[in-house]
Amino acid sequence: MLIYPENFPDPGVIEADGTWYAYGTNNATDNVPLLTSTDLEHWTPAGDVLPEVGSWAQRGNTWAPEVVRTDAGKYVLYYTARWSKADRQCIGAAVADTPAGPFVDPSDRPLICQDADGGSIDASPYRHTDGSLYLYWKNDGNHIGKPTFLYGQKLTPDGLSLTGDPVQLMVNDKPWQAHVIEAPQMVRHDDKLYLFYSANAFDTDRYAVGYATCDTPLGPCHDAPENPILASFPQAAGPGHSYLVTKADGSTWLLYHAWPPDSIGSVSPGRQLWLSRVDWPDGKPVVVTS
Repeated sequence: MLIYPENFPDPGVIEADGTWYAYGTNNATDNVPLLTSTDLEHWTPAGDVLPEVGSWAQRGNTWAPEVVRTDAGKYVLYYTARWSKADRQCIGAAVADTPAGPFVDPSDRPLICQDADGGSIDASPYRHTDGSLYLYWKNDGNHIGKPTFLYGQKLTPDGLSLTGDPVQLMVNDKPWQAHVIEAPQMVRHDDKLYLFYSANAFDTDRYAVGYATCDTPLGPCHDAPENPILASFPQAAGPGHSYLVTKADGSTWLLYHAWPPDSIGSVSPGRQLWLSRVDWPDGKPVVVTS
């Protein structure tokens, strides 16, 4: 289902007090554009939740934002931006009192930046059943001709620092993934952990979504043999950078961006926002696009 016909790439979503908040990659005017909805189907633009990027970052190229609520009641937004000192895309963290922002990045340096491995992008937080927080991301290896890995690492309770060591969970080693895997999201369904991700070139109709099952929040993770589970279909080309949500009734839904098939790579309309139900026969996620 096409739910927002304008350009809104890389959606990250959170629900608070009956309202859904969707955060997207920058557009011509906003660092982190926000959409709001009460039903996941009808969305209203609500401005820029990150009016100023951190002092370490350059404005523009602000990608793939996602938000988590901490135990202290604050909201932390993880975003990707270009670090001036390294000329790399790196990950920052900004804080707000509400999911509508404005978010402020208090640090003078990025939270994660794997300079030697091409940079770091696509940060995604996850809260486990014991309350602990984790962060997932990818090194931007395809930017410099290196492999790309999906990483996981534990966060401190305030969501602003990492603790322990980063763990490599997956690498682009399947033909359909080509030169890149990215956009990780760890989710829990029926007491099992699933790591959703996207792969292949984002600006082609080969971009698609796959998943792995994981034994713990830090792996090991096992790639699903039936991947990809969401690929181009007649109405949408190159679907990806997905975000799974669960409604109050227990149903699960996948938000993702996709190109109009006749406008792949376009600025306008660009990557539009889609919504599909996800079913779970035998514990395997099936995306319903019809």
